Amino acid sequence: MSDAIKHECGIAVIRLLKPLDYYIKKYGTALYGVNKMYLLMEKQHNRGQDGAGLANIKFDVEPGTRYISRHRALGSGAIKEIFEKINGKFEDIYKKNPDRLKDAGWLKKNTAYTGELFLGHLRYATFGGNSIENFHPLLRQNNWMTRNLVVAGNFNLTNVDELFNQLVELGQHPKEKADTVTVMEKIGHFLDEENERLFQKFKAEGHDNAEISGLIARELDVQRILKDASKKWDGGYAMAGLFGHGDAFVLRDPNGIRPVFYYSDDEVVVVTSERPVIQTAFNVPIGKVKELTPGCALVIKKNGTFGEVEINPQEEKTSCSFERIYFSRGSDADIYRERQKLGSQLCPAVLKSVDYDLENTVFSYIPNTAEVAFGGFIEGLHHYNNTVKRHKILQMGSKVSEPELSNILSVHPRIEKIAIKDAKLRTFITKDSQRDDMVAHVYDTTYGCVREGADNLVVLDDSIVRGTTLKQSILKILDRLGPKKIVIVSSAPQIRYPDCYGIDMAKLGDFIAFQAAVALLRESFKDNLLDELYEKAKAQEELPKDQITNVVKEIYDLFTADQISAKIAELLRPEGIHAEVEIIYQSIEGLHNAIPNHSGDWYFTGNYPTPGGNKVVNKSFINFMEGKNVRAY
Repeated sequence: MSDAIKHECGIAVIRLLKPLDYYIKKYGTALYGVNKMYLLMEKQHNRGQDGAGLANIKFDVEPGTRYISRHRALGSGAIKEIFEKINGKFEDIYKKNPDRLKDAGWLKKNTAYTGELFLGHLRYATFGGNSIENFHPLLRQNNWMTRNLVVAGNFNLTNVDELFNQLVELGQHPKEKADTVTVMEKIGHFLDEENERLFQKFKAEGHDNAEISGLIARELDVQRILKDASKKWDGGYAMAGLFGHGDAFVLRDPNGIRPVFYYSDDEVVVVTSERPVIQTAFNVPIGKVKELTPGCALVIKKNGTFGEVEINPQEEKTSCSFERIYFSRGSDADIYRERQKLGSQLCPAVLKSVDYDLENTVFSYIPNTAEVAFGGFIEGLHHYNNTVKRHKILQMGSKVSEPELSNILSVHPRIEKIAIKDAKLRTFITKDSQRDDMVAHVYDTTYGCVREGADNLVVLDDSIVRGTTLKQSILKILDRLGPKKIVIVSSAPQIRYPDCYGIDMAKLGDFIAFQAAVALLRESFKDNLLDELYEKAKAQEELPKDQITNVVKEIYDLFTADQISAKIAELLRPEGIHAEVEIIYQSIEGLHNAIPNHSGDWYFTGNYPTPGGNKVVNKSFINFMEGKNVRAY
């Protein structure tokens, strides 16, 4: 994605099912859990460049002994900072008394991160502050072990205001109106209620307070807590939590918008946001890694038992297709094939655009995340080229001659690495008003590959959001090479609508597809429709969210995808360049053909899987019409 955007966070959970001494004897280190967490987090570094955090809980410690450890850090080097701090403590022990590194009892009593339960988080701050206070895991502390709560998640809720007001009605005074705090306090409230329910039950049975603490830890109904806490959540979420006494959970939204995978054996239970990181860290085949059922939670009890339980009824599964196109690592077996297919499906449109002229066309891709789709695209070109060669050779029959045969066989797709990201700059690191000044310096180009005035230049991108980098940098530097035509190809469809489930695409006016549609409206003297839809959206503001309809769809309905693509090309073509510019997008049909099992496409189609989505898109449109450059949720 040449327009870099912030997106979904990453989570990692490990529950060690054996005593610490087991791992010391089998693997020769007390850091087995720490080392595995490092791998799981580092292998998901793509999911969080703003910071990271790690928490650990020890079981069955004496009163007065610290049993919850947590460390969070800012910046792209956060993972390294966290684990250097943890490892530093063990290095100090090694220097003073190396034998203690084999003493599980001493380590557990005296050293942090020697507990059985780990929760890691990688953060991309799509909303909220970027101070350490906003970083997960979050901790809700209490002297009662079973009331302690550690939470981290990959989530975004559309109805934070509603949930905040519910907390206020319960008598709480939340410190801020953010989905992270709201979720934490929602779960915390019902955790307190469950503790109180069990306390009264066991008190009535005649148990003393010391006994009751252990009984609550054993009988705590995690399913009940999560049902009560999440029943009014509207959004996409993969929520992980640890309770102070040792229970843990990972909860997935009913539509399966956010990804969750897990693996278990007799030593560990592991949960992550991406499947291949488990395969790599634990050297297990793909079939051993399970996907968490939407609407369910994986509940891991302190006694080591675990399993999926239903929390909310499963809705139509609409897992995020952008995970497959761009966000997730391409090393996942299914994602790799899907991205290849996205690329190969674009061949017919691209070949038509360059008049099927392989000899005078150069093919490349930007950025590196588009490489797999480009590989599939090139396979499609080879298939076309081989078909043409075969046809020409068969036509020659017995009259085949060496010069003609050599000419036919010499034709092949010309593949070059044209654009190189020369500086470690990202267009999202500055304020919107400053972005244009930054992006002009992001890419450099390779000279000598394109024949000036003779060649077409086709460049594949995995998606186009704002088009800022294309207009301010890429198209200008590509034009310096002298192509007669530049074709930008997106393996994703046109991004038309804001996301509200964890991707930083919340402002409708930012999208080049929306800008193009509005420009077409004005050119056809139909811009009065904008005012009509504004009034329609305003009239729906106070309606229950399940009665709200997406008014923005009516703008796009007036034009074909090709008309909008042509206008996008016109809007993005910088002044002063000489080459013709065409932009080709993946079709919606092509998207679903390539990625049949992840049908979440609301940013392309406006078909939101939850009622809150329509509320957000209308609010984003209202903001656009009122000239407000703010988020819609």
